[in-house]
Amino acid sequence: MVDIQVGDEASRTLVISDDTIRGFAEVTGDTNPVHLDDEYAAGTRFGRRIAHGMIAAGVVSATLANDLPGPGTLYLNQTLTFTLPVFPGDTITATVKVISVRPDKPIVTLSTVCTNQDGEVVLEGEAIVMVEG
Repeated sequence: MVDIQVGDEASRTLVISDDTIRGFAEVTGDTNPVHLDDEYAAGTRFGRRIAHGMIAAGVVSATLANDLPGPGTLYLNQTLTFTLPVFPGDTITATVKVISVRPDKPIVTLSTVCTNQDGEVVLEGEAIVMVEG
């Protein structure tokens, strides 16, 4: 198993552009107008368009897959709590931190948090992954 220790941490950042939001809608089929239509979104509680919450969750996934634990990582479970909206133009930083490593199997539990450019938590949860390699 890859040498992973409790307390290890990694982060990855993504600017949430209009192209990111529209591309996500196209790939997933989630065309909710709160994400895509300025006029519609202006009448919502947010007053403007918001990004799909799963885009921020995707930054978590990218961090796990590419940084910690890294290539070969397979999701077993992920909890997500969306705490604040993400808006077009926001810069989202996903941080994952190892909170436990199973001694008998290549299974790692990590805290997962996304913050915006103001340091506000927009998503938090926990991932359980299997580590290959």
